[in-house]
Amino acid sequence: MSTPLPERAGRHCQAALNTLHSTHYFSPDLGRELAAVGIDDVTAAYFAVRSAAMGPVGAGVVTATFSNFRHELVARHVPAVWEKASPSVVLAARARVVDTTLRRLLGDEAVASPEVAEAAELALRAAEACVRTARPLYAAHAELPVPEAPHLALWHAATLLREHRGDGHLAVLLDAGLDPVEALVSHTATGKGMTPKAVLGTRGWTRDDWDAAAARLRERGLLDGEGGLTSAGAALRADIEAETDRLDRAPYEHLGAAGVERLTELGRTLAAAVVAAGAYPAGTFGRS
Repeated sequence: MSTPLPERAGRHCQAALNTLHSTHYFSPDLGRELAAVGIDDVTAAYFAVRSAAMGPVGAGVVTATFSNFRHELVARHVPAVWEKASPSVVLAARARVVDTTLRRLLGDEAVASPEVAEAAELALRAAEACVRTARPLYAAHAELPVPEAPHLALWHAATLLREHRGDGHLAVLLDAGLDPVEALVSHTATGKGMTPKAVLGTRGWTRDDWDAAAARLRERGLLDGEGGLTSAGAALRADIEAETDRLDRAPYEHLGAAGVERLTELGRTLAAAVVAAGAYPAGTFGRS
């Protein structure tokens, strides 16, 4: 009889792996590699590398699947970005970015370590139980081949698990009646994730958009006058994460409690290493 998973075990495992996955978005290698293929705008580069697995999609698809970006910002770069570089060219550039970024942050010795190979094997095994239904970003990435190098295979599996959880999370936010800006405001109010300054600097929303969303949340009794969550707001965010956990449980149940525990341990060690190596700019996460 299999051992039941501890509460939030899958969430904690995916969070550690996502820290490793997201390094390439903040890497100086991203700008260099994408500029080399004709994409010299950092926002266009982000939209390109994350959506390329879906093919040369339009702005509507990117807005729908990414969810928390202002559509006008997306449309400024998509689909024009595909005239500069095809999705296959972008995917190849992204692979080079991931390789150089992880080697710089972790070191060649760690990249070639048995622990990275073990983490890749465990993460890929978990991803076997991901499902494509109603999960477009996951489904697109699931069509891509698994890289041979263990550190790239680990990154690929982390991407699958990230997008699988993310796709489910969007469905939960929709059911909770939170629009994209309200979701961002209420999430930053938890003190987790990106800061309001970082969000406003990257998502295309204005301060007026932010303030209007905060006002709507206050009207619903979810946000207090100082911008913090009320007890009802905190309960809603907790319910959202719990429901996201429920929709995302299959990969971690498939891996099993011992496998999830080991993968989380390995993932946290790698995540701590990349953070210590300066993978993320100061002030990107937290309440500031």
